[in-house]
Amino acid sequence: MKVPPKLRSLILHQDNELLALNKPAGILTIPDRYEPEQENLLDWLRGKFPTIFPVHRLDRETSGIILFARTPEAHRSLNEQFQQREVEKIYHVLVEGQPAWEEETITYPLAASRGRAHRTRVDMSRGKPSITHFRVLERLGPYTLLEARPETGRTHQIRVHAASMGHPVVADALYGYGKPLFLSSFKRNYRGDRETERPLLARTGLHAHRLTFTHPATGERISLEAPYPKDFKASVYQLRKWQGQHSLSRYDLP
Repeated sequence: MKVPPKLRSLILHQDNELLALNKPAGILTIPDRYEPEQENLLDWLRGKFPTIFPVHRLDRETSGIILFARTPEAHRSLNEQFQQREVEKIYHVLVEGQPAWEEETITYPLAASRGRAHRTRVDMSRGKPSITHFRVLERLGPYTLLEARPETGRTHQIRVHAASMGHPVVADALYGYGKPLFLSSFKRNYRGDRETERPLLARTGLHAHRLTFTHPATGERISLEAPYPKDFKASVYQLRKWQGQHSLSRYDLP
């Protein structure tokens, strides 16, 4: 697979031990077992780096920070940190509706369904322990910008836990309503052509914003952040502009 020229623009941090990228939405982290020919980050990186190891994954539609190890030793160290829950993961999530709380912790156990859909469900009897801490960052009319801090790393954990509260992630077709976010859906007196209007956000409104971990070589505790991509940033900006009077808190756009 040819390495795209834009790969360089995705790099957030690079040294001899690890590589951090700001993953675009719409691309897989690693090859899909059913459709291995689909474009994915790992194949991109193998075209540029002689040795590269995936450490964790992000859903195809999720944007944001993702780590790769460049040596076997770094791979072991980072894997162990994720397994021991020593890595702090912070996501920004745009959800439907207005939560009745400012902070909430969801502990519903989760179980993964088999098959190509990769669907995860709440299973109180056989699910694995799962913990996600949510905090309201900004209330934006019919939507809310949340911070999500998962302690565990189950497949689709944030999306399932958000939906279980009655506030599914915007444009999430698997666990929510699946409707893209259009300016016409919240802007008063919208005068554009609704039939040709392009959505502000046409994919799951989830962005991996920050990772904090221990560097495998230096032992230093470091924190890396990924700026919002254009679609997520434009969505929050427009919601602020037209629904800002309902905002209880403000968060500077990354």
